[in-house]
Amino acid sequence: MRTMALWLMLTLGLITACQKGPEADLILLNGRIVTLDSHNTIAQALAVKGDRILAVGKTADIEKMKGETTRVIDLKGALVTPGLIEGHAHFLGLGEALLRLDLTHTRSWQDIVDSVAHRAAQAKAGEWIIGRGWHQEKWDSRPPKLVEGYPVHDALSQVSPKNPVILTHASGHAVFINRKTMEMVGITRQTPNPKGGKIIRDKRGNPTGVLLENAMDLVWKVYHKQVGQNPQQQKLRAAKKAMQACIKNGITSFHDAGASFADIELFKRLAETEQLKVRLYVMILEPDQRLRQMLSQYRLIGYANNFLTVRAIKRYMDGALGSHGAWLFKPYDDAPGSVGFNVISPDSLLATARIAIKHGFQLCTHAIGDRANHEVLDVYERVFKENPDKKDLRWRIEHAQLIHPVDVPRFARLGVIAAMQGIHCTSDGPWVEQRIGEKRAREEAYLWQTLWQSGAVVANGTDAPVEPIDPMANFYALITRRMKNGAYFYPEQSLDAMQALKAYTYNNAYAAFEENLKGSLEPGKLADITVFSRDILNDPPYKIPSTKVLYTIIGGKIVYQAADRTVE
Repeated sequence: MRTMALWLMLTLGLITACQKGPEADLILLNGRIVTLDSHNTIAQALAVKGDRILAVGKTADIEKMKGETTRVIDLKGALVTPGLIEGHAHFLGLGEALLRLDLTHTRSWQDIVDSVAHRAAQAKAGEWIIGRGWHQEKWDSRPPKLVEGYPVHDALSQVSPKNPVILTHASGHAVFINRKTMEMVGITRQTPNPKGGKIIRDKRGNPTGVLLENAMDLVWKVYHKQVGQNPQQQKLRAAKKAMQACIKNGITSFHDAGASFADIELFKRLAETEQLKVRLYVMILEPDQRLRQMLSQYRLIGYANNFLTVRAIKRYMDGALGSHGAWLFKPYDDAPGSVGFNVISPDSLLATARIAIKHGFQLCTHAIGDRANHEVLDVYERVFKENPDKKDLRWRIEHAQLIHPVDVPRFARLGVIAAMQGIHCTSDGPWVEQRIGEKRAREEAYLWQTLWQSGAVVANGTDAPVEPIDPMANFYALITRRMKNGAYFYPEQSLDAMQALKAYTYNNAYAAFEENLKGSLEPGKLADITVFSRDILNDPPYKIPSTKVLYTIIGGKIVYQAADRTVE
């Protein structure tokens, strides 16, 4: 009898446990949970077990999964979305920008000169002064002496006679240097323009201090030789800065648009030691010869518990619109003698494309001008036809800012992803028509909705540090296209709020072959979650820029929580 009673007790206990179900490690209650599943389900609560989502549903049902050690958070009506995925940015570049002279808020050439003067007063003689973020089209006033829209180095050189200075344009496609740097590098009026680059010169042929595209290599080669190419300690500091910026902004995954093999080694070490706090999807930026030799060694998918994936190659077809480097079919309106330029040839891209498809790598090519986008699509189509057995390739065009109308349908037809950046539109908008005129701006520029309706996958990012990593400024740009001057840049191309959220989550996951792991909040997927102080899907758009991230959750762990978690 005693044995039978014990057996009955154990059986009843097992039945009760089975009925209760597994206990959650973390429960989020009383929220507005936008799952982005196939039914666009809106739930109230969510349970996490380990690094995965255990269940999503009503508060009363999820509460049953509470155990003695379960952490429970009452969201008090806060909006919950899949963890934001930064679809195109530069991880170490973001961190390095946070460590360097920040010129993003300068509003005149004099502001830049003053910033360098202040830093030079603190620096030792010969110490490099490195900055980033200036943009001549965002200045409130301009110096009287301009060459091709850029100032001349005289004032900058006067305040930094003993220090070489390199100031990178916000786009990353131009640098400004002082006289000391020119002397160290050996740039004179006799120095020829390198292929795919340009040294801006005055009427007498003297360098003004501005170097475009491949001409920047003249300076960076000397800098890296002197100080060492991104010393490991500096890279580590940059990586940590980037991680902090990401998690504070609700970013749980990050598409790194161009990393060297050395960078990937750093990411591997961080991932292996559980120091990598944000999931990375990495595009390799290395010459073809090194790709052929080493590519197979660096293919990583879901490495270190899904914190590091390397399965893409990065290339640049042209430069930036702001620096007149975007490759166009017709000349610039404000530079009628120029159509920009391609930094590599289509044949060179074709060679890389064949390496990529042979080794099963995605190809992600920077293309901003309409000619650049056309040429990239031509190369992709040619390689796809050469390899009819290769399916679901998901090759990407990074930026896709200007697209000739005849090329728009090719994205969906070829399965090419448009990896765009909402914030570029509103940041660039005030001067785009100056560059390319009203007709091209209306028909070709930042065609988010046209691409979406054509069936193309539109992904979204910030291109940080070109633009701030702030997702709310980016989201606001996507749904309004409202510029800082109050005008709207062809708002018919705006995405609606749900499209914008999908572009920032599920579509970015798809663009990385990870839609079965992340991008929506469904049982079995990674518990990567962002919680907001406002309902960015339904609140008036003007409230979006001031919306804060309350919680960032990666793999079920709360990696960031705001000091003030008030739901507004």
